[in-house]
Amino acid sequence: MTGLGALIAEWRELFAWPWWLAALPLPLLARWLLPPARDASAALKVPFGARLDAVAAAGGRGLRGGGAGWLLWLAWALLCLAAARPQQLGDPIRPPQVGRGMMLALDLSGSMSEQDMTLGRRNVDRLTAAKAVLADFLDRRVGDRVGLVVFGNRAYVLAPLTLDRDTVRDQLGNSLVGLAGQETAIGEAIGLAVRRLRQLPERERVLILLTDGVNTPGTPDPMRAAQIARDEGVRVHTIAFGGDGVLTLFGVRLPTSGGAEVDEAALRRIADLTGGRFFRARDTAELAGIYAEIDRLEPVQREGKAVRPRLERYPWPLGAALALGLLAFAWPRRRPA
Repeated sequence: MTGLGALIAEWRELFAWPWWLAALPLPLLARWLLPPARDASAALKVPFGARLDAVAAAGGRGLRGGGAGWLLWLAWALLCLAAARPQQLGDPIRPPQVGRGMMLALDLSGSMSEQDMTLGRRNVDRLTAAKAVLADFLDRRVGDRVGLVVFGNRAYVLAPLTLDRDTVRDQLGNSLVGLAGQETAIGEAIGLAVRRLRQLPERERVLILLTDGVNTPGTPDPMRAAQIARDEGVRVHTIAFGGDGVLTLFGVRLPTSGGAEVDEAALRRIADLTGGRFFRARDTAELAGIYAEIDRLEPVQREGKAVRPRLERYPWPLGAALALGLLAFAWPRRRPA
């Protein structure tokens, strides 16, 4: 059975539909088993009827007959061969694959509940605006492995690196202000994301960190975490999010009640140290523009798994069968002596 299986496998390599070869003896069986044709003298006459009769008679019963008969048998064999779809394996190729490994780090501290954003002509809090923009960003990252880290007092992985962007979107939608605490552990979020990105090739590691606050004292130092990210080949893009305040009727800008202002200087240093970019978003439109800019990052190309393409060769026997059929039709009819 093993030898038969190997033989079948070899035939499968040569033909896509090898069972069509079983049709080779059908004309022979038809001539042996079917009764002779009745006299068709009263049938409709066509100008080339005599030539068709000569071609049919030339085959005889079985393989007897020469000229046109042999041509017809050979044409039928070639038709069966073409129907079996002969194939040839081409040279191995490695198609390029594109994509990155992206961790999204989202601040869930208490200040993200500040309602100083506008979304669809209505006032919303910062987290709602950030989630709406992030969801649209995820829709465009086809081919990327994306994960989600949230941070407050501590940092937590809500979604590991995955190609299933719908799962990441669901986890993003379920996140709430204060879910990880009221503070802002930026350094811990960077460190946790870096540990998750280590499983990917170095050139593909990207972290996008969004926060509206200042690192909480006592947590891991963000600059030390940024140095580790740099050593691990992780490029960190930082986004300082949140409004600067509201304007009164007299044009005086008042601070918001969201706590400490965002530490733009520290976020800029983190991005510069790791080869990323720093962005400042004061409203939803600016945030959407930032993620659109990040979306235009040149994807990394890498070699995929080697494959051998199957080259179709059926046109050759099909064309030969057509040529032989025409030649048999044009073969001169034998005249009785």
